[in-house]
Amino acid sequence: MPPKPVPTASQFIPLSREFFSRDPRRVARKLLGKILIRETPHSHLTARIVEVEAYLGEQDPAAHAAAGRTLRNSVLFGPPGHAYIYFIYGNYYCLNVSCEPEGHAGGVLFRALEPLSGLEEMAHARGVTLRGPKDWPLLTSGPGRLCEAFGITRIRDNGCDLTSKGSSLWIGDDAYRVRGIVATPRIGITKATEMPLRFLIKNNVFVSGKKFRPEALPNSSLKPSLIVAGH
Repeated sequence: MPPKPVPTASQFIPLSREFFSRDPRRVARKLLGKILIRETPHSHLTARIVEVEAYLGEQDPAAHAAAGRTLRNSVLFGPPGHAYIYFIYGNYYCLNVSCEPEGHAGGVLFRALEPLSGLEEMAHARGVTLRGPKDWPLLTSGPGRLCEAFGITRIRDNGCDLTSKGSSLWIGDDAYRVRGIVATPRIGITKATEMPLRFLIKNNVFVSGKKFRPEALPNSSLKPSLIVAGH
């Protein structure tokens, strides 16, 4: 089956600066179900956000901001709602968005997307062949894959305003409602590994790194204080 029809980018509502100007744990949960959009004169890519991780700034040992403000991580300390891109393992890029009011570091890492439009362009960027729906996770399941599929690099996108339709990369809302959210510890890190700051849409096949058996929690109970306690 082809992807379900989605509104055109002109029908998406950009997320506000205020949306990101708060605790990354809250932003992370609220980002689930929103749409990442890449618009250029030659392509139009959209994908639904299905997995993210929250990083809590200078008090979080696993966060890039833990060492304080540097030239490399300065976006995290700037205005909320901007893209922070870094290169990892000498192999791929990772997309984050800055959170908290300006001067206070915080961020959310995008771990997986569900592609909606522009799948052939994504496949070309990834260098993969799509034989059917079973191959679609190869496009955007994982932080490196999604960046490659969307052509995201540090030179091109670091500091990009993700709240503006004037940016080639931005985040929109199509009023989609997430039915179930799961919280687990973050993956691929060596510090603060016990904190349940990875959030994902329950049973979504595009989620990456399925090596945990987390407890599904109702949306109404996913308050930051409860998530931090984790038990």
